[in-house]
Amino acid sequence: MVRSLWSAATGMNAQQTNVDTIANNLANVNSVGYKAQVAEFKSLLYQTLQTATTTANGDPKPVTSQVGLGVRTAALNQIFKQGSLLASESDTAFAIEGDGFFAVRNANGETNYTRNGDFVWAMSGTGGIMLTTSDGLPVLDTNGRTIALAGTYMANRITISSDGSLLYPDANNNPAPLGVAIGVYQFRNPAGLSRQGDTLFAVTGASGIALNEATNPNVVRSKVVQGYLEGSNVQVADEMVNLIVAQRAYEMNSKAITTSDEMLQQANNLKR
Repeated sequence: MVRSLWSAATGMNAQQTNVDTIANNLANVNSVGYKAQVAEFKSLLYQTLQTATTTANGDPKPVTSQVGLGVRTAALNQIFKQGSLLASESDTAFAIEGDGFFAVRNANGETNYTRNGDFVWAMSGTGGIMLTTSDGLPVLDTNGRTIALAGTYMANRITISSDGSLLYPDANNNPAPLGVAIGVYQFRNPAGLSRQGDTLFAVTGASGIALNEATNPNVVRSKVVQGYLEGSNVQVADEMVNLIVAQRAYEMNSKAITTSDEMLQQANNLKR
């Protein structure tokens, strides 16, 4: 009887994590570059009630006598499906079509990766301009360096080609390459990336090293689109259905605890 209480309790804890994950997805439905998460579960150990099950004649049965001990959260899988492209009036709004990630340098000097291409031109310490995120984190180029230009360049005249190269009008007002390109990187297992918040990801042993699209011929290069942002890939209808399922599963586990409590109460009342 006590076993049923603990099994149902593990189910409630697991579904609480499921609801938390769904709620976080819904909260970030409008976050640029956000990638949805899905909770995965696995059963716990099984207790053997009988080591050998036999019939009344001593013949072995083809089935065992085991009972499960509940469930727990196995993983929170990250879904890196392409989000929809949203038009933006900003000249420094960039979306990626493909499997690539932008690289940025965080406040600790470490490199993080993101699909959020909502960038801005900011004044650098040398009087020039530097491409950063909306939080002020420097965006890195294909060589892993910050994208900084001299103060003679006008930010509103800079355009980007489909491969991420920066262009600026020449004397004939034709876009000419500046020899700098926004870095785009891929991972062999993007689901293994570690979330850092603000739609930033960090490299882990499970994700593998970052593969530079500009220097690695073994990857399919992504396309950088100026004037667009990649929206969240959260599907609200699916999340609402998953939320209802998780709520009902939580209620069923709660009902199992109530039922077990009532049965224990009846057993205690037998002595009266």
